[in-house]
Amino acid sequence: MSREITRSIGYARVSTAGQDLSRQIRALKAERCTAIFSDQASGRSLEGRPELATAIARLAPGDTLLLAEWDRATRSMWDGLQIVKQVLDAGATIRVLDFPSLDLTTPEGRGFLALFSAMAERERMRIVKRTQEGRRLAVEAGRRMGRKPKLTPHQQRSARSRLAKGESTRDIAKDFAVHHATIARLR
Repeated sequence: MSREITRSIGYARVSTAGQDLSRQIRALKAERCTAIFSDQASGRSLEGRPELATAIARLAPGDTLLLAEWDRATRSMWDGLQIVKQVLDAGATIRVLDFPSLDLTTPEGRGFLALFSAMAERERMRIVKRTQEGRRLAVEAGRRMGRKPKLTPHQQRSARSRLAKGESTRDIAKDFAVHHATIARLR
């Protein structure tokens, strides 16, 4: 009787380019994943996460979707349930390294995963709230938000003066080595 060979397919995610996948990738490689997929995208939604979709699509009956941490897969309870359903529909299972004793082949295990998804969603909401509060306080304190201006205040005055005299945005932009839209926004 031949034993069916199963695979572990890994998935890792970070939210921003400034974050590093290496810790998650190392953990997945240590588990000898057949393939590892990764995304750089927000965890608030499954949209914009093509590598997660590819990882799930590659699952065959008996395979395992391996995650270093559950909140790297999703920060939404409903999306978490959707991931579990897609994996189970493929005849596969999920293993989460930061919850090693969680058995996702049972209804109880899937229920705990739904609870963890809800907790991850709550944490995301707390992060958003703290970020918004920090931004509000910074604006109230007079700090400018966003990208540093391409032109100094003196250059902006000069460009506005030239615009008022009828000079084209493209000509002014060439002199300041910026895109013409930068000058057009000064109007």
